[in-house]
Amino acid sequence: MSATSSPHTVQVPRGYRVGAWEVREPIASGAFGSVYAARCAEPAEGLPAEAALKFLPTGTRTPRQLHHLRELTERETELLRRLQRPRLVRMYETLTVDDPAHPGLDGATVLVLERAEGSLDQLLDQVPTRSRGRGDAPADRAVAVPGGPSLVAQICEGVAHLHHAGWVHGDLKPANVLLMADGSVRLADFNLAAELNGTHAYSPAFTTADYTPPELLWAEVGERGHVTRPTADIWAFGIITHLVLTGSLPFPGANPVARREAVQRYAKGREELRLSPELPDAWRQIVIDCLAPTHTDRAPHSAQALLRRVEAAAGAARSPRLPRLKPRRGPHPAVLGALAAVTVLSLATAGLFALREPAAQGYARCDQGDVCFFTEPDGQGEMCAWYEYDDDWIGGIVTCDWAKTTRPRSAFNNGYTGDPHADVELFREANRKKPFGCLQELQKINFPDPGGLVIRSHEWVSTC
Repeated sequence: MSATSSPHTVQVPRGYRVGAWEVREPIASGAFGSVYAARCAEPAEGLPAEAALKFLPTGTRTPRQLHHLRELTERETELLRRLQRPRLVRMYETLTVDDPAHPGLDGATVLVLERAEGSLDQLLDQVPTRSRGRGDAPADRAVAVPGGPSLVAQICEGVAHLHHAGWVHGDLKPANVLLMADGSVRLADFNLAAELNGTHAYSPAFTTADYTPPELLWAEVGERGHVTRPTADIWAFGIITHLVLTGSLPFPGANPVARREAVQRYAKGREELRLSPELPDAWRQIVIDCLAPTHTDRAPHSAQALLRRVEAAAGAARSPRLPRLKPRRGPHPAVLGALAAVTVLSLATAGLFALREPAAQGYARCDQGDVCFFTEPDGQGEMCAWYEYDDDWIGGIVTCDWAKTTRPRSAFNNGYTGDPHADVELFREANRKKPFGCLQELQKINFPDPGGLVIRSHEWVSTC
C-alpha cells in the first residue's frame, strides 16, 4: 500500500523524535505498519546517518487486534535479532514510544532498519509496456525488468539464507523485496515469518493471493494459524521469477480473484500450466519446478538446490559459496539516488543489477562480512569465502572444492564491525564438534604449517 495514495496505518508527524531519530517523509504504509525515512539527530557508533523507521500500530485497538499485532511484531523482531545475512534487511535497534500526549503512538514498537532506495514493486511499476502489434492480441504487453536474472538470483539467495537458518518468510512478494543504494537486494517485512519445528511451522492466515501456493489458499486455520512450509516460499519465488523475467504473472486473470480461480483449476488438474513465451528457456524448468501444484511435488526443490540452478541460468560462474551478485563499479550510485525519476534504460545502463566484476587480488578479494581461506600465504592462491558457517566444507550446503585435496595456508576474517557474531571458531572435523582455533574480527593470518592447516568446518561466534 503506497503511503501517498492511502492513509497511513500509523500517523507520525514530520520532525517527530524517537530516540536518536528524527522522522522525515513517509516511505510506505500497509496493514501491519508504516515506514518513514529518518535521519540520526544524535550520531552514535553503529548507527547510520539515515534509516527507515517502521512503526507498528498500537493505541485504540480491540484486545483481539492487539494480540495479533503483538504476535506479528514479535515474529519480525525475533527474526531480525537472530539473523544477520547480506540478503536480509538489517535492523539496527528497536525502540518503544513513550508519549502519552499522542495516544496513537504511545507504546508503539519502532524498528530501525536499513534505508532502501525502493522496492521491486516500485521498479515493476516503472517498467513500461510496448506494442505487441498483433491482430487480436492485446495492444500492449509488459516488458521484463532489465538485469532481471541477477535480481532473481539475489532473491533466491535471500530465501536460501532464511531456509538454511530454519525460517519461512511467509509473505514473499515484490513489495517485500527491497533495492539498496549499491544495487543489492534485501528481503524485508517478516511479520508473517515462522520458525520451523521439524518440517513445518505455523503462520497467521494473512497472505497475498497472487503469491500464495494452492494448499494455503484454501487451508483450514487452527488456533496456531495455518501450517506453512518452505515450499510456500518456493511457490512465491516462482511467481516472482516469472514476473521479473517476462513482465507478467504466470496465471491468467484480470484481477486476483480470477487468478486465484486459475490457480485452483491448475492445482486440481483441470488446466495446464501455460507459462509466457517470453520466459527464457534457461529459466522455464526452474519456474515449472517452483510452481509444482502440491507441496510434495515442490519439496525436492529446496532453495539451496534452486540457488545453484538460478546462478547458472543467470550466467554467473559457480562459486564455492552462496553467490553474492554485485553491480559493476560506475556512476550508478548517483543514478540510484533518483531511482523514482530515471528510466528503465538508464537503470540498465547504470548496471543496477549487473553481475559482479572479476575479483581483486590477495586479501582484497574477501568481501566485507566474509571469512575467507586461501591456498597460499598472504591471501594468495584460490579462495573460499563464507558469510555464514558450514557444517562441512566438503559435503555441506556451501562447499569448498579445493579443500578436498588442499589445506588452507592463510585466512582473513573480514566480518562486519559491530556484528554480535564477529569471530570465527575453527574445527578439524565436520559438524563442529570441538573447536581447535579461532580467528578474531579483521584478523589476517598465515598458518605456520608449510603444508597448511587441517580445517573442515567453522562457525561465527560472539568472541574467541
